[in-house]
Amino acid sequence: MAVSYKELGLVNTRAMFAEAIKGGYAIPAYNFNNMEQMQAIIQACVETKSPVILQVSSGARKYANQTLLRYMAQGAVEFAKELGCNIPICLHLDHGDTFELCKSCVDFGFSSVMIDGSHHKYDENVALTKKVVEYAHQYDVTVEGELGVLAGVEDEVSAEHHTYTQPEEVEDFVKKTGCDSLAISIGTSHGAFKFKPGQNPEIRLDILAEIEKRIPGFPIVLHGSSSVPQEYVDLINKYGGKMEAAIGIPEEQLRAAAKSAVCKINIDSDGRLAMTAAVRKMFAEQPGEFDPRKYLGPARDELKKMYMAKNKNVLGSAGRVK
Repeated sequence: MAVSYKELGLVNTRAMFAEAIKGGYAIPAYNFNNMEQMQAIIQACVETKSPVILQVSSGARKYANQTLLRYMAQGAVEFAKELGCNIPICLHLDHGDTFELCKSCVDFGFSSVMIDGSHHKYDENVALTKKVVEYAHQYDVTVEGELGVLAGVEDEVSAEHHTYTQPEEVEDFVKKTGCDSLAISIGTSHGAFKFKPGQNPEIRLDILAEIEKRIPGFPIVLHGSSSVPQEYVDLINKYGGKMEAAIGIPEEQLRAAAKSAVCKINIDSDGRLAMTAAVRKMFAEQPGEFDPRKYLGPARDELKKMYMAKNKNVLGSAGRVK
């Protein structure tokens, strides 16, 4: 039996994005797979008074089970209230690649879904996105489409090369599909190895500006926007990891994007790095420890600290919930 996200206390992205565009900031979209990640996200966003999008990939659904994830999202709403701030929380499917997957998420209480048809030909992408929009909008669930392809690997999404979004296509795509937001490709990429040493990490803010001109006021989304903090890479390597040459998107470029039409920024790899660094450090310093709470607790704390900094310094979303 289908369940409405409204029964779970969740919100869709419509009002969130309108406020973000007006205020010149971006909503954090943080991926989660387990309880500790969810706790860190909610604690960070409550303490910084930031709205948040809890993202679930198809890989996360397989790992954690879709029913458990739904109840965790419902629990996140109640947890935020317990912590003293009823922040807006959206449950979003990240990189849905089929109509069936998107439909299943709508029916399971997600308040927003992404249909990524970017690997299809343009007309097929339009048709697939439109089909998802028509289904989701019956239940007031918002839909994110994608134009252009991001390089990199994350979960079950992978591509070798960028295909930048063509600004001349965006107007037609938005009009024909009826999607509520659009993920674009301007040089961000999935995973922790976005750039090689010696490369100048730079996203194409000129393409973003051209897109903004063509669809003014329309919500734009950036995927693959982890900045890969070098202190975490160094810690991981110091305590036995092998993450040489992991380089991400400079935070000042993301802040510039967030001040324009970009109102949702996806961050996943940075969270993985923060948790892994904390766990490796714990195991190295206390090799006799075997209680999961003793290493997952510090990992959760590190994640919370990092997300608070992102909300304040990168996304500009801190202090937006009154």
